[in-house]
Amino acid sequence: MATYTFPRGFQWGTATSAHQVEGNNVASDFWLYEHLPGSMFAEPSGDACDQWHRYGEDIALLAQLGFGVYRFSVEWARVEPEEGHVSRAALDHYRRVCGTCREHGVEPCVTFHHFSSPRWFAADGGWEDDRAADRFARYCARVTAHLGDLVGRGCTINEPDVPIMLSRLGIFPARGLKDMAFLEEGARRLGTRPDRIGSYFVADPLRTRDVMLAAHLKARDAIKTGPGHFPVGLTLSLSDDQAVAGGEAARDAFRRDVYAPFLEAARADDFVGVQTYSRTRWGADGVLPPEEGVPVLIMGYEFWPEALEATIRHAHAVAGVPVLVTENGIGTDDDTQRVAYVRRALAGVARCLDDGVPVLGYYYWSLLDNFEWMLGYAPRFGLVAVDRDTQARTPKPSARLLGSIARANAIDLP
Repeated sequence: MATYTFPRGFQWGTATSAHQVEGNNVASDFWLYEHLPGSMFAEPSGDACDQWHRYGEDIALLAQLGFGVYRFSVEWARVEPEEGHVSRAALDHYRRVCGTCREHGVEPCVTFHHFSSPRWFAADGGWEDDRAADRFARYCARVTAHLGDLVGRGCTINEPDVPIMLSRLGIFPARGLKDMAFLEEGARRLGTRPDRIGSYFVADPLRTRDVMLAAHLKARDAIKTGPGHFPVGLTLSLSDDQAVAGGEAARDAFRRDVYAPFLEAARADDFVGVQTYSRTRWGADGVLPPEEGVPVLIMGYEFWPEALEATIRHAHAVAGVPVLVTENGIGTDDDTQRVAYVRRALAGVARCLDDGVPVLGYYYWSLLDNFEWMLGYAPRFGLVAVDRDTQARTPKPSARLLGSIARANAIDLP
């Protein structure tokens, strides 16, 4: 074993998103979809982890474990539940969250949009509408005006590349989820037509990509108006795309459609957030199945922690700005597997740093076992277990291991 010491100032954090942990996000589009007959969601989010009330406990816990950054999201549907109506109470709540972070010596990393949106926005074209970028930038300006002096880092949009990614991989239909039967009832409850619904995942993926790109640019400028002078970027879902047996052309076309527009835009950002979980193997005819002998996780992809090193290198090569690992982790009930995953992923980060790639930090996804979108509560990514009946938090051995690495700013590598 040799001890690897990370650079001074390297950030160690963990992450969540509002809809996945706060609970009862009733003004959001996703809350509506979760409760529709025939929904694409396995179960509703409900109380989630009740972090709307328990944020103080969670922030104190992550600080105690050794983490110096908490990446969380502000929920647009709470801040602006109806267009033009801004909730001072919601903004005050998120200011208290930021203040609690500061009280515990934790830097708040605020994500302004993480998948879910207000119902009014989804019903009125959402991410397909020409007004979306300005609407989002207006919301970001309002949040920044209230919280900016406490924020340590800002992420405009979480994974704006995922809808087009899922479409190009054949996981979602080419035009999004517009034709799913449950949307007829959803449109009725929203007082609109199914073709007008523009939620993340539901909207046309290509249109969503282009509108979200414009929204990021306008939001970045709005956030930069202050108060506060914190770095701003976006976060991207990146897979380690490996060409096998003549798959280079298919892989490269996928990267051009999915990653390139955002990575090229990030050249004017302060950093780019990399969010990586596994690899994708490409053959001449497209995506290949998992390789024989490689474990497959509950999410359906391979156990492949080395993917992180590859995506860090690719993101920096294209964007040319510092890289921040804003998500990396594993959904598993085997915490020894989580420990092995984190160790191997961090070994890849160390190799990137040794080669001069500017990696700013590593945020594990996620702090808590939380609501994993359409899969419900079955996948458990958390460093901390959450009892679904009592909401009791119990740190796992992986939490204490990663926390000890964070406190030492060093890891023992083979």
